Amino acid sequence: MELYYSFSVLIVLSAVFSYINERFLKLPSTIGVMVIALLVSLGLILTDKIFPHTFQEFSTFISSVDFTEVLMGAMLNFLLFAGAIHIRLSDLKEQKAPVMVFSTVSVIISTFAVGFMLFYILQWLHMGIPLIQCLLFGALISPTDPIAVLGILKQAGVPKSLETKVAGESLFNDGIAVVVFIIMLQLAQGEDVDLSFGSISWLLAKEALGGVALGLLLGYIASKTIGKIDNYKVEVLITLAVVMGGHLVASAIHMSGPLAMVASGLVVGNYGRSFALSEVSKDYLDKFWELIDEIMNAILFLIIGFELILITNIGDYWLIGIISIAMVLLARFVSIWLPVNIIPMKTKFNRATITILVWGGLRGGVSVALALSIDSHLNKDLLLSITYYVVLFSILVQGLTIGKLTNKARQIATEDV
Repeated sequence: MELYYSFSVLIVLSAVFSYINERFLKLPSTIGVMVIALLVSLGLILTDKIFPHTFQEFSTFISSVDFTEVLMGAMLNFLLFAGAIHIRLSDLKEQKAPVMVFSTVSVIISTFAVGFMLFYILQWLHMGIPLIQCLLFGALISPTDPIAVLGILKQAGVPKSLETKVAGESLFNDGIAVVVFIIMLQLAQGEDVDLSFGSISWLLAKEALGGVALGLLLGYIASKTIGKIDNYKVEVLITLAVVMGGHLVASAIHMSGPLAMVASGLVVGNYGRSFALSEVSKDYLDKFWELIDEIMNAILFLIIGFELILITNIGDYWLIGIISIAMVLLARFVSIWLPVNIIPMKTKFNRATITILVWGGLRGGVSVALALSIDSHLNKDLLLSITYYVVLFSILVQGLTIGKLTNKARQIATEDV
């Protein structure tokens, strides 16, 4: 009953906030829900002394939601599958070089750039913390969030090739980001970690490549199974089984569940769509996963907005929070500019394209979830607070203005984008 109660409250609030946004604010749905949740959070904080019982009850409810487990263990799998199922492999194949580079090399560059900049800035502000903890922040804030990116790009009018670069990067950078974060967290906790090339390569191969291989297998089996029937209800149920069962299998064998969902979604959305699904089934499958995507996104951004209630001392870190926003954007620029100027690629990158890639690299729930998983003795309050500043700026400012920046990209020939 506790789980049902919590889920019911989240659904009701998501519906109410979505209606208010659609009726009055008219912002992109996910951003609108988060803005209203933030305003409600601020209202509760400001009226704490007047209505302490109400604030305490709501604070207890929000704290009872294990955001890290809810997002990383459940919602992320649904959202990644829903996003991947609508991406065409032909588009992804055309952009395979930048997608692979941005989801691996760029994440590592950004991690160390952010980490070292934060370390020296904190020293300058007399708030110094160990370098490894700064690198830990770099690891959690560097990967672009697939949920935020996919949800907002759909409404931004970004050119197709550019959308594929950003969306493809955000879908695939989870593997390398999780491995880097795990290593940094273990080092910060003082655990013995084998940093040899062979050990890290094996961890990356097992986590990332193993997850992709598992997803390809699940997607192929699901597509073959769907091809032997013609009942859209059963076919939708099979895709649900892939997501939920696939996550259980990936967790059991210590492989990346999110990457497995991306791979299986791509297979079902391309191979399955072409050879196994009737036109009626395609229509129902698309509408079902679009609805799942909308519901999950609404709940996710609702929780992000309400997380403000739990970060009680966020005001103490406003200066480093603002500096971190600029720092993360600078690291994002470096992590894009360096690879495209050093690594040979068929795709051409001009100034406008790089600008949109930098500004469109949104951070969201994944970064918050990873920050919440950090141990308290590792300066969690500081790292969580500045993560929240970066995520809020990313979603509210970058998310609302990325559409305007695409006007520059439209002035460029399609082959140059």
